[in-house]
Amino acid sequence: MKVRIVPGTRIVGETDVPGDKSIAHRWLILAATASGRSEIHGLPLALDVRSTAACLGRLIPEARPALEAWASRAPGSDEAHGFTFNKGEPRPGALTLDVGSRGRARLEASGDPLDCGNSGTTMRMLSGVLASCGFESVLTGDESLSERPMERVAEPLGQMGAVVETTLGHAPIRIVGGPLRGIRHRTAVPSAQVKSALLLAGLAAEGATTVEESIATRDHTERALEHLGADVRRSGDAVTVSAYQHDGFAGTVPGDVSSAAFLVAAAAVTGGELTLRRVGLNPTRTRYLDVMARMGVRTEAVVTGEELGEPLGDLRVDSIDGLVGTTVDGDELPLLIDEVPVLAALATCARGETWFAGGNELRLKESDRLAGLVSAIVALGGQAAVEGDDLVVLGGGLDGGTVDPLGDHRMAMALTVAALGAEGPSTLHGAEAADVSFPAFFPTLGFLGARIEG
Repeated sequence: MKVRIVPGTRIVGETDVPGDKSIAHRWLILAATASGRSEIHGLPLALDVRSTAACLGRLIPEARPALEAWASRAPGSDEAHGFTFNKGEPRPGALTLDVGSRGRARLEASGDPLDCGNSGTTMRMLSGVLASCGFESVLTGDESLSERPMERVAEPLGQMGAVVETTLGHAPIRIVGGPLRGIRHRTAVPSAQVKSALLLAGLAAEGATTVEESIATRDHTERALEHLGADVRRSGDAVTVSAYQHDGFAGTVPGDVSSAAFLVAAAAVTGGELTLRRVGLNPTRTRYLDVMARMGVRTEAVVTGEELGEPLGDLRVDSIDGLVGTTVDGDELPLLIDEVPVLAALATCARGETWFAGGNELRLKESDRLAGLVSAIVALGGQAAVEGDDLVVLGGGLDGGTVDPLGDHRMAMALTVAALGAEGPSTLHGAEAADVSFPAFFPTLGFLGARIEG
């Protein structure tokens, strides 16, 4: 599917964003492994989250109808393709899911491979759950997911006592679970997915399980476990859990602050003003706002409540006159790795050079985002280059043009933002990739004033 993006309008207004994808994955897994009934409100219809729900449905017979029905639900008409979105407020697609489970020890073998789709979060975190289950499981994924590194989670789970076999370091992954023992593991590459997998495995292990990180990654798993009563201990760069079986729970998923980044950037490049409601404001997820502030974007985050230990509130964007380039060094970049595409989109509209240092992990995402960003920026009439593992965006504006995000959801949304700040119209092929995390992305932009035709 292709869309045409016509610049010249301002992004202005007030809206919601879909429920946080990272939180939704974790809460679904915790609901599936709870002893009792859980009720989760505001789940996003993102494709990655559906993959987690569908896989869990294969492991919990009593909850399979609800999980599989939710996972297969089609987006509403306002999220469909073949559109010109400039009227009416879109619905973010938030839903409620009721999950009954008898605890982690009562999970059952699927019998068939568990298809994780394009979701690395699903594959890595479910590996941590399945490592303690006394049966064999096979986790598969699409072509893109099958190229992403999985040994970084397989190796420590093997040290804990599970049999975890990758295919030359990638999916498919074969897991034969069993009794686990706690370990102390230091991640070679900062990864919230790997950390979460080990903490989830540690809930069923004998002895304590400790994960050390060189840089603290997002802590949604720890916050939820603490709220549910688990013994979670934090000390410096380490987090430790012990065996624990939690009860069912109820909660409403905060809005996805990573999805919010694209709307914040769209307002910034068009000189607009925006308020995003009930957005998750976990400090491990908002570091991109610091980079945007250095570039000249004015935002204000106001915490108004909490859900399962997660702060949430309103995120406001004020109009600005212009943007300036900045530097993201190698220590800062891992803390906002998912936001590099949208920050690069901002950089195309800034005065001066923006430098992203140490971006090798960007090559291992849904696409090679280093090469993809350079190619797309050049196709839109801008200037960018890769120097070693660094991304350099020269700024100065874009002409417009034709680009393809190569199936990468964050690239699709980032290139749309960049096109909103271009001099002339742009055509984006493969726009449906945004459905992976933000199915209502284009309707939302249209509601806020963007001219997007398709």
